[in-house]
Amino acid sequence: MSQAWSPDSWRSLPIQQQPVYPDAARLRAVEESLASSPPLVFAGEARELRRQFAEVTAGRAFLLQGGDCAESFVEFSAAKIRDTFKVLLQMAVVMTFAAGCPVVKVGRMAGQFAKPRSAGEETIGGVTLPAYRGDIINGIGFDEASRVPDPQRLLQAYHQSTATLNLLRAFAQGGFADLHEVHQWNLDFIANSALGEKYSQLADRIDETLAFMRACGLDTSPQLREVSFFTAHEALLLNYEEAFIRRDSLTGGWYDCSAHMLWIGDRTRQLDGAHVEMLRGVGNPIGVKVGPSMTDEELIRLIDILNPDNDPGRLNLIVRMGADKVGDGLPRLLQTVQREGRQVLWSCDPMHANTIKASSGYKTRDFARILTEVRQFFEVHKAEGTYAGGIHIEMTGQNVTECIGGARPITEAGLSDRYHTHCDPRLNADQSLELAFLIAETLKQVRR
Repeated sequence: MSQAWSPDSWRSLPIQQQPVYPDAARLRAVEESLASSPPLVFAGEARELRRQFAEVTAGRAFLLQGGDCAESFVEFSAAKIRDTFKVLLQMAVVMTFAAGCPVVKVGRMAGQFAKPRSAGEETIGGVTLPAYRGDIINGIGFDEASRVPDPQRLLQAYHQSTATLNLLRAFAQGGFADLHEVHQWNLDFIANSALGEKYSQLADRIDETLAFMRACGLDTSPQLREVSFFTAHEALLLNYEEAFIRRDSLTGGWYDCSAHMLWIGDRTRQLDGAHVEMLRGVGNPIGVKVGPSMTDEELIRLIDILNPDNDPGRLNLIVRMGADKVGDGLPRLLQTVQREGRQVLWSCDPMHANTIKASSGYKTRDFARILTEVRQFFEVHKAEGTYAGGIHIEMTGQNVTECIGGARPITEAGLSDRYHTHCDPRLNADQSLELAFLIAETLKQVRR
């Protein structure tokens, strides 16, 4: 990457996973409209998340990142945002008490609209159409008109992201995130869970802590009633991202103000590609998905391009190898990064490499395999003397039936009951909390 960087320098490089718009003039008009619109987040907020990522990298905090596989225009509602935010808070409280360290909370929200696809076309009943690439690009309906990329969808995604962020900020600062309320939600979960007895000890510890703080007059602290919450999405649709790259008036640096954190997917992390080029020049904390095809040399070159200053808060490597590959594939990467002295945050995505197709035809994920990959991720880090810093999951606060298994087991036959995802299967609220309690137990052991 010897060329000078600019917000549009990505346009001269090879690019993957981009739609072809039929009306270039209309697309340009929309891009100009977005570029003149207010930013969704501010550079100072991105710098704060980068500071918190540095704490995670140093082993003094833990990263929880979760949310929708792909946000939807049709299913957009305040209740849906509230329920997902609520479950993320519940998970964070459980992990915080178990590990005795801060949990950095990042939602796959307010911008997670575009999805990479393994094939550019989809065939059903002998009819072949362009693939659905997320509501920001085209429609999910299987007809020719729906699948045409429409620039107007970029504007709709922006306006929906604005509304989502407004609501998230209100929830985070307006009393909804009060620790006492979140704890009561967890007590309700435990009371109705098949694993309630297993988790009651942790709940008792939280009760005792809150009672002690109340007795000391400390339970009115603002820190107990407000939380910091950040947003992130995959930087896939680069013309949308370019529109929000702004120069910070305080530092003079460039930031992508569409989200606090952006990540590059496993399909778009080419060293000479447009996605790496764009994100190397912005000051946000950056993530990169690390799949089983990643070589040692490629990883080090990628780290050096995206984090040339070796800043511990800059780069989040999101491992997504699958339950049957992470035990063999992760150790060599950890050893290479350690040997080369690179500062990175390691987190685990146990979702994407564990996707299967049920006999009923539904795409699903087995909760048992998700747990297996998480456990192996922690075990490998322990064996290598490195820090397992976070978890990255696709989940929802709704009571969907998309992933099989769990304490209240969802069977293949039950997938059709409430299968609502527009793309990949998500953990529901119960499965997400079950995962949080299991991670909490592991974190407690690690931090001892």
